[in-house]
Amino acid sequence: MPRFDTNRAAEMEVFVRVVDLGGFTPAARALRLTPSGVSKLISRIETRLGARLINRSTRKLQLTPEGQAFYQRAVRILADMDEAEREAAAGASPRGHLTVNSNIPFGMRYVMPLVPRFLAQYPEVTLDIVLSDTVINLMQERADVAIRVGPLRASNLVARKLGTSRMVIVASPDYLARRGVPRTPADLAQHHGIGWTFPRSIGGWPFRTGSAIDEISPPPVARASDGEAARLLALGGVGLARLALFHIGPDIKAGRLVPVLEDRNPGYSEDIHAVYPGRGGPVPARVRAFIDFLAEHVPGRLDAYDGPDCHSSRDAVAPSEPRGSALRSRASPAGRNLNAGDDASPS
Repeated sequence: MPRFDTNRAAEMEVFVRVVDLGGFTPAARALRLTPSGVSKLISRIETRLGARLINRSTRKLQLTPEGQAFYQRAVRILADMDEAEREAAAGASPRGHLTVNSNIPFGMRYVMPLVPRFLAQYPEVTLDIVLSDTVINLMQERADVAIRVGPLRASNLVARKLGTSRMVIVASPDYLARRGVPRTPADLAQHHGIGWTFPRSIGGWPFRTGSAIDEISPPPVARASDGEAARLLALGGVGLARLALFHIGPDIKAGRLVPVLEDRNPGYSEDIHAVYPGRGGPVPARVRAFIDFLAEHVPGRLDAYDGPDCHSSRDAVAPSEPRGSALRSRASPAGRNLNAGDDASPS
């Protein structure tokens, strides 16, 4: 039976503001209410639900597990209500504001070049594009779409695969001229490596030895916080780096970087996904349009940097062995509710 005794949408809006702004007083200021009125409203929600949503202290507010779940659903419901009103007023054509988050390498090489075409095709959409290798929480940051490169952790996000990019060990010609070309993984002990300032899912660089995979990496002389920084260090001759072809393919084709040890490369690759909130509810037209646009245009650009020119250097290593069919992946035709989320590493 419908319930008309409570304006639950307004209560959700107040609760979300309290969480986003970190307290009753800033939320009251933003909503032009009194702090005591906001506090009483939150207490009324908790009484109706029969659950504590916020642990209050003199220093800060902390969400309970029930409060976190209620917050995530409330954010989605409020967004859906806004979208429903906009679409009802102007039809279901893509329109409104879209916030996109991407890691720096993929954003610079693939997202940014496509923006003019997307905006020309959808003139009623406006964009905020945030390039960062910090993995964000889409709900808290109010982002509509995020690009993730690498493994995905379980979450309530929907993921759509855009492609796959193979990992390659590279160095600059200047570095190889000074330090020599490694011919076996054991040679890496005598080389300089470029590492990461964050933990990776594997302990070392994987190499195929018969039917086994060994993990070996050179001692790092420099560490980078993101893929673009690692690429610049490699271009500067600092050492060897293991990066994705989508990122360094142009450098290999231009001769600025040279692949090494390709005959021992197991062909591991990193998947590239667009992730977005949407499980269990409608996806805004602007979000769907942007993801469809990426799925149409990104795979061909990825393939352009996965050709034979990017696999080996005859001057540096022996020819690489044929790669398995699992190393190439086309974009999936639709998003999948597949426990994908916020655990990708920069490439």
